Amino acid sequence: MTRSAVRPEAAREPLPARWRILGFLGVAQLMLILDVTVVAIALPHMGTDLGLSREALTWTVSAYTLTFGGLMLLGGRVTDLLGAKRIVIAGLLLFSAASLVTGLAGSAGVLLGGRVAQGVGAAMLSPAALSLVVALFDGEERNKALGVWSALGGGGAALGVLLGGLLTAGPGWPWVFHVNVPIGVVIAVVLAVLLPARTPASADRPRLDVLGAVLVTAAGASLIYGLTAAGERGWLSPLTGWLVATAAVGYTLFALWQRWARSPLMDVRLLARRPVAVGAFLILMATALMIAVFFLGTFYFQQALGYGALRAGLLFLPVALATMLGANLTGRLLGRWGGRALAVAGLTVAAAGMAVPAVSTNVVSVVAGVAVAAAGTGALFVIASATALGQVAPHEAGIASGIVSTFHEFGASVGAAVMSSVAAASLAGTTLSGFTSGFVVAAVASAAGAVAAALVTPGRRRTA
Repeated sequence: MTRSAVRPEAAREPLPARWRILGFLGVAQLMLILDVTVVAIALPHMGTDLGLSREALTWTVSAYTLTFGGLMLLGGRVTDLLGAKRIVIAGLLLFSAASLVTGLAGSAGVLLGGRVAQGVGAAMLSPAALSLVVALFDGEERNKALGVWSALGGGGAALGVLLGGLLTAGPGWPWVFHVNVPIGVVIAVVLAVLLPARTPASADRPRLDVLGAVLVTAAGASLIYGLTAAGERGWLSPLTGWLVATAAVGYTLFALWQRWARSPLMDVRLLARRPVAVGAFLILMATALMIAVFFLGTFYFQQALGYGALRAGLLFLPVALATMLGANLTGRLLGRWGGRALAVAGLTVAAAGMAVPAVSTNVVSVVAGVAVAAAGTGALFVIASATALGQVAPHEAGIASGIVSTFHEFGASVGAAVMSSVAAASLAGTTLSGFTSGFVVAAVASAAGAVAAALVTPGRRRTA
């Protein structure tokens, strides 16, 4: 079989066109990543202008990440059925329209509805864009393209906080969302011209598992609602217990349905494999800790210290640099040290960093501690992907990657919800003790994660 028969898109596209397409797809993916953290700096201003409760502020983050993660696998299935070009453009236009609505919101209901719609657009766009990258590149070129794609994740999250500070301090918090509109529309128009035509449909394309998507998203929503409600009702309250139990039932039903469905969203048997399960655990920990830092930090700098949005955003610059440094150093050491040693080291460093602001909440201690913790979480992102994807068969790489991406978004939801409840009193402006408690919880979670990683993470593979 010739290469053109396998990769018709790549054969038709000259080299410069492929890299131009990657550039536009990369900017589109960056928008999705930024929209998790770019909102963090704007949260206090949004709360003041719209009169948002603590729960509504938490859901401003979680509504997007939960919808994004819950529907991402379904978005991949839709891409298989209808073609990547069509879904990329539709996802871009939906994301842009939802961003416009969210920026114009005058109430919590409209704001959260817009965030959910953004999550739907992101769940369509992200897997379709990645499938195009895989289709358009081959061999060593594909490795380079995927390297560029992966690099957007580490720096993009931290860059979002800086951009959020600039936009909130300048034209105002609505532009955190409005900035997506012209960029998204322009990229959609350009990609409509540059992308190759849809390839012929295959005869064995799977059906859509809508029930599976509903079950996993509803279970996630119940869990996040329970974790958020614990801030007022208490961690041992009946409501919290019922919501967490409902989430457990929902996840169980989802797993059972995946075994019976004719075209399941996820091969849950992959999660029974140690490398994939460990990779999912590490990516959830890394994202939860990262969002916890941004969530606590932005309120601490702006509410407790009274800093403006721009100054608060700039204080996260060391965090961005530390995240990228940790990821880069880990990539260089991974082959020599193996995943287990580096996972334990990353979580231990994160625990040590989180412990600094847990003891001292002056601005130098908070920035220094958070930057150290960010170096540890930056390492986890690399280890998680390498562990989960390093030992799967080529035909399983796509679904394994989808599992890791789904846990990435769920981790963001869990991190925001837990920190919101732990630091509830401080977010309400009544005391600083909640911020200290939040960093204590993050430090303890990191230390516990290091112990778990030492027990379950596969060691370095020995070569013959």
